[in-house]
Amino acid sequence: MIDRSTALQLDAADPLASWRDEFVIPDPDVVYLDGNSLGRTPKRTVEALHRVLDEWSGDLITSWWEHDWLNLALSVGDELAPLLGAGPGEVAVHESTTVGIFQQVNVALDLAADRGRPRVVAVDDGDFPTDRYVVEGIARLRDVEIRHGIDDLDGVDVVLRSLVDYRTAELVDLTDETDRARQAGAVTVWDLSHAAGVLVLDLHGAGVDLAVGCTYKFLNGGPGAPAFVYVSERVHDRVTQPIWGWFAQHDQFAMERPFDPRRGVGRMLNGTPPVLGLTAAREGIRLSVDAGIDAIAAKGRALTGFGIELADQFGLVNVTPRDPARRGGHVAVRHPDARRLHAALGERKVIIDRRDPDILRFGMSPLTTSYADVHEAFAALADLLATPD
Repeated sequence: MIDRSTALQLDAADPLASWRDEFVIPDPDVVYLDGNSLGRTPKRTVEALHRVLDEWSGDLITSWWEHDWLNLALSVGDELAPLLGAGPGEVAVHESTTVGIFQQVNVALDLAADRGRPRVVAVDDGDFPTDRYVVEGIARLRDVEIRHGIDDLDGVDVVLRSLVDYRTAELVDLTDETDRARQAGAVTVWDLSHAAGVLVLDLHGAGVDLAVGCTYKFLNGGPGAPAFVYVSERVHDRVTQPIWGWFAQHDQFAMERPFDPRRGVGRMLNGTPPVLGLTAAREGIRLSVDAGIDAIAAKGRALTGFGIELADQFGLVNVTPRDPARRGGHVAVRHPDARRLHAALGERKVIIDRRDPDILRFGMSPLTTSYADVHEAFAALADLLATPD
């Protein structure tokens, strides 16, 4: 029988336990297991934002040069790169995930070999809505056919898929699936939104050319924090992205000249970068770098494993893979009354996520989630199910 004392013993032995103190937690009674949707607020982010506001008010327009705001999208990208298994000059942080996906799918379409017919983009009907919507939107603008499903890649030019299933947390093999697509002649765009900051990634080793992801989940970048795009140096010189803007111009202040894209991942930029959002994202990224992604990933596996054990103990229907090598940073429980249970947990100050029609997601962000949190959340759900309506 796993009880609260077991959870407290695990917390006492947790080498990352002290990192929780790096975050603003105004109500210690709140059990927050939704960091896979929006991470908690790092204390250093609050300080950094105040600092940038002082720069803005004091140095005004000169801040772009005095404080290197001009290069912020690329410098933050370089700080994020090691967490992705990427190198310097391969990551830019600058836009929303949706815009990044639009850019990357268009880039992939142009990288794909010309087969003398309309290009085919494969996307799974169960993937995250934005991914599917973006592909549908691109098909309205270009001569593109959509393949609904990713099992059969024969004749497919571009594959867009998530590394971690946003509902069940199922993790696919990055290397094998990238290879499978390449063998079929397809370029893969990977959505890493539910993977970055909680899994050890090796984009170089896996042979990934293009990827995109958000920074506001496990990377604790803040609500609406800018997303990242990864472009392997192998394809830099062949990349033409669809949204041209002055920050992607080789000499952006030579305004009379025709568009001449920057070298490297800088050509993925477009308009003026969101300085406040980038500042917040950078602090969240730095926290993960400082704590160490290997340690973060190890705790993530342990937390989710603990959650699955508790689901078993309380007779809950777990739909997350039991193999730690095949799951991301949350545990999904299926129940037909998920909507009511989600609301009832919220009334008990247990904050989790719901995905209709019947999935409850228990997000376990390693830097802020304790084993006691996990135990309390699952015990609360079990108590609700044992209590008559």
